[in-house]
Amino acid sequence: MQRFYIDILQGRGSYYELGLLAGERLKESPLFAAHQKRRQKSLRSYDIDFKRVKAYFQSFLPLIWEELEGLAESLGWSLYDAVHEYSGFQADDVNSGCSALMNNGVFARNYDYHPKTYEGRLLLWQPDHGYASVGISGRMIGRIDGMNEKGLVIGFHFVNRRRAEDGFTCSVIARMVLDSCATTDQAIDLLRSIPHRHAFNYSLYDASMHSAVVEASPRGIQVHKQAAACANHFLSDTLSSENRHHTAESKERLQTLQHFSETSQSAIERYMLFNDPAYGVFKKKYASWAGTLHTTVYEPASLRMLLGVGESAHPLPIDFGRWLAGERLPITRVFGKIDSNESFLHM
Repeated sequence: MQRFYIDILQGRGSYYELGLLAGERLKESPLFAAHQKRRQKSLRSYDIDFKRVKAYFQSFLPLIWEELEGLAESLGWSLYDAVHEYSGFQADDVNSGCSALMNNGVFARNYDYHPKTYEGRLLLWQPDHGYASVGISGRMIGRIDGMNEKGLVIGFHFVNRRRAEDGFTCSVIARMVLDSCATTDQAIDLLRSIPHRHAFNYSLYDASMHSAVVEASPRGIQVHKQAAACANHFLSDTLSSENRHHTAESKERLQTLQHFSETSQSAIERYMLFNDPAYGVFKKKYASWAGTLHTTVYEPASLRMLLGVGESAHPLPIDFGRWLAGERLPITRVFGKIDSNESFLHM
């Protein structure tokens, strides 16, 4: 078992100021060297149409562009480099797992990935314009999962990277939803309107307990309303051809999740279901880029959250409502352990 942690960052202000803060905190962390190396490699791998990317942001969420400007200044990078690396447009995300249950007022999720490139940052972010949110960061400005001040929760679930087209990647799409949508229906409308780079499921839940799974790919969108569970394959006949050939594990995991969705469980009971390996939802396949790194449980109506790092972890309770009222979370780092023999940044 290796020690593992997530840093907690808290920010309030303009998008530009939040970008400055995110860059300063990145430079203080061991992740910065890895991001510098990745930036050099990705700049050689592909070019972006800078004007086109800016136009997309101006159409869907223009203020995030200001966050990219602040991030570039803080890092000492050109704006082109920051947009190329963090805008999530025309970039590629590697495979990941992920499970979610959303009913009875609780949204529970595991994020399954490889620890080597995991950012490991929980952000409590309150921009001057746009909805405040709490969630795990991905590609700096993006979110892996999160809940906003209106109680809307989103998570994403990898399906396939083949036949990628120009569009946004999952983590930036999740951030767009959190910053601009108040309900599941509004999130569905946004997911229908934006260009998607890859095939992903998006699990949604709001304060009115309206849930949905949105199947999204560059070739279309299918919506399953009032869905209670989500894994890593498409269910619709229209998009099922986008699934990877090996979906047996995902289908089995979805059946397990659907079974547990029929029971009424509290937030802490759902947390244990996802974080205790004995129940079969938590995954340990880190060498295959499919080990659980964090468990999050959100309660949209009360704006409360539970966060666990690694396996069988004692959850950290977070009252996002109190934070929105001005109370600062008095914690800067959350520790846990994962069963991996490989070395990685967050130890």
